[in-house]
Formats: sequence, C-alpha cells, structure tokens
Amino acid sequence: MRYDAEGQSLPNRPRVLIAEDHSGVAKAVSRMLAFDCDVVGHVADGSAVLEAAQRLQPDVIVVDLNLPRLHGLEACRQIKQAKPEAIVIVFSAMNDPDFKQQSLEAGASAFVCKGTGDLLSTIKRLCDEQG
Repeated sequence: MRYDAEGQSLPNRPRVLIAEDHSGVAKAVSRMLAFDCDVVGHVADGSAVLEAAQRLQPDVIVVDLNLPRLHGLEACRQIKQAKPEAIVIVFSAMNDPDFKQQSLEAGASAFVCKGTGDLLSTIKRLCDEQG
C-alpha cells in the first residue's frame, strides 16, 4: 500500500515493465502510463525481459513483438512458463489478426496495436480482472 504526505492510502498503481527496442517509443509509452502506473523498468531486447521481470516483479509486462535477440512471442512464452499468473501484453505496430492469435497462443493476456491509445485501458482492465 502507498501513502501520501498526510498518511492517506493511495490507490494501488500497476507496476509496469516495458520491453521495447526503440527508445523513443519506450519513453513515450512511459510518459503516457506515468499518470496511472509505476513504470518500474525498460529493457531493449527480448533476452533481458525474463531476468528483469524476476528482479523487478512488475504487475504487467508490455512486450514489443519485434525485439532483438529474442522475439517478443518467445519472450512471452518464457515469462508465462516462469510465472503463469503474469499479465503480458504484446504491443506491436503490426495490426495483423495472425500476430494477435499467435500472441494469445504464446500466453499473452492481450494484444494491443501501437497508436490505438488502448494500452492504458487494457492495463487497467486486466489488473481489475486479476483482482
């Protein structure tokens, strides 16, 4: 539980880890989420996601599909294998039904297309559903 300066409890904010290889996109996503979420970290390649997730214990992991070193789908599979309850959102510019289906089959909780403005609402919905 978090508290303000007067000792009043603050609502829990989802802790979010971002896996995105384009630093400008990662910064923009971090800024967009900052009002409602705690962005606890950013990694730029798929091979670093699992270690960062274990170390930072985020509530939500936002994974770009096209990451260097380890593709976002494989990163999603590894995260879900290690931590089945993890909320993983695949976040991609490729708005393709096949990629969405592959993401969900890999264990993603949701697939969000970049530029739609749906990321924050998806995070809130999934965190509310998980309790």
